[in-house]
Amino acid sequence: MPRGIVASAGYVPYRRLQRTAIRDVMAAGGGKGTRSVAGFDEDTTTMAVEACRQLELTNGPDALWFSTAEPAYLDKTNANAIHTALRLDESVTAFDFGGAIRSGIGALKSVLDGNGTTLVVASDMRTGLPGSADESNGGDAAAAMVVGDGDVVATYLGGASATKEFLERWRTPGSKRSKTWEDRFGEAMYAPLAEHAWNAALKAADVTDVDVLCVAGMHQRSVSRVAKRLGVAKTIDLGGTVGDTGTAHAMLLLAAALEEATPDETIALVSLADGADVLVFKSVRRAAPKRTVRQHIDAAQDVTYARFLSWRGMITPEPPNRPEPARVSAPAAERATEHKFAFDGMADTCGTIATFTVDRLAYSPSPPIVFAIVDFPDGTRAPLELTDVDPEALHVGDEVEMTFRKLSTADGIHNYFWKAKPVR
Repeated sequence: MPRGIVASAGYVPYRRLQRTAIRDVMAAGGGKGTRSVAGFDEDTTTMAVEACRQLELTNGPDALWFSTAEPAYLDKTNANAIHTALRLDESVTAFDFGGAIRSGIGALKSVLDGNGTTLVVASDMRTGLPGSADESNGGDAAAAMVVGDGDVVATYLGGASATKEFLERWRTPGSKRSKTWEDRFGEAMYAPLAEHAWNAALKAADVTDVDVLCVAGMHQRSVSRVAKRLGVAKTIDLGGTVGDTGTAHAMLLLAAALEEATPDETIALVSLADGADVLVFKSVRRAAPKRTVRQHIDAAQDVTYARFLSWRGMITPEPPNRPEPARVSAPAAERATEHKFAFDGMADTCGTIATFTVDRLAYSPSPPIVFAIVDFPDGTRAPLELTDVDPEALHVGDEVEMTFRKLSTADGIHNYFWKAKPVR
C-alpha cells in the first residue's frame, strides 16, 4: 500500500498584525502585508491542539510526535497535553521533538521513512526585538499531519537531506530573540545545500518535473533565491499574510498545498534550516480539513502593535488592580483530566450564549475578560470564558465553539482549559 499523508491541516491564529503598524510606532521595520499573532492565551501547545482538531480522523494514530522551537515547558513533555486534549488512548505514545527549527521537517521525514500511523504536529511562535526583521517577518501557527499507509491524500515518493554545521541563526535558552549572521553568509551556505538535496530527492523520487513548490526557511534571501533557481511555475507562499512560522512553516506550506492540489500533481517541499531537506509527494486528492489554511487567514482580525508587544512581554502595561491567580493544583488537575484537558462530551460541540458579562476588574494579561453562560444541545449549561472576541459585537444567542487555551500561568505552571469563541 502507498505510504504518505493520510490527513493534513493547519491552524493560523485569529489575530494578525499589520506590518505598517510597526513603522508607525518604531519609525523602522515593518513592511507590507500582515503577520499572524497568537493570542495572549495561546502558546505552541494550544495551537498544536487546534491544528490537530482540524483533522478529519476516523481512526486514532499509534503515536504522536510534537515539534517546536518554543516549548511551553522544558523537562516536561508538552506532547502529553496535546495527547490528552485529543482524547487519545493511553497506549498511544507521545514525544517532543524540539529545540531547533529543523525539528519540524525532521520529525515529518522520519515518520515518512518509517511505518505505522503517526500524528505529527509542529507549532511555533516567532518574535524579535521591536522594529526588527524577525518581528515583522515572523509568524505564529501550527500544522498537523497523519502519516500512514493506504488511503492517503498524497503519496510520499522520496526525499533527501544535506547537512553542514554553520552558524547562521542561534538563540540561547531563555532569550526572547534570535541572533543572525550577515545575510550573504547564510545565502552562500544554503544555496549549494539546497541544490544538493534537491537533485538527490528528485532522483530518489524518480521524478524530473515538479508542479508545485513549497520553500520554507527563516533566511529570506536564501528562500527567494532557491525558489527562483528551482524554476517551478507554481509556488505556495504565505509570507505576505502569515509570515514565517519557523518550526511549523514547512508543514503549514505543505498543508496549504494539499488543500489546493489536483490529482497527480507532484509537490516538492524544501526546508532550509541548518541544512536542506527536500520531500516529494504525488497528490491523490485534495485534503479537506474542517477549516483550510486559507479560511483561517481570511477570518483573521487586526491587533494593535501595543497589544502585540504586551502579549510578547516586550512591554508591561498596568494590569487590573486585582490579585493574580494562584498556581493550579497538580493532583486536582489529574483528578479532573477528562474535564480539564479533554472537555469530554463538549469539546467538539457548538453552544449558544445564554448571557454574558464584560469584566474590566478581574486580573487578565489582556483585559477585559468576557464571561458567558453557554447552553449546549444536550441541555448542559456551562460558565466559560470567551476569547478571540470583540465585546461590542457580542450578542445573546450567538453561536460559539470550543478552543483549547491557557487560563493563566503561575509559578511556571500553565493552567490549560477550554474557552469558547464565536463561530465564524
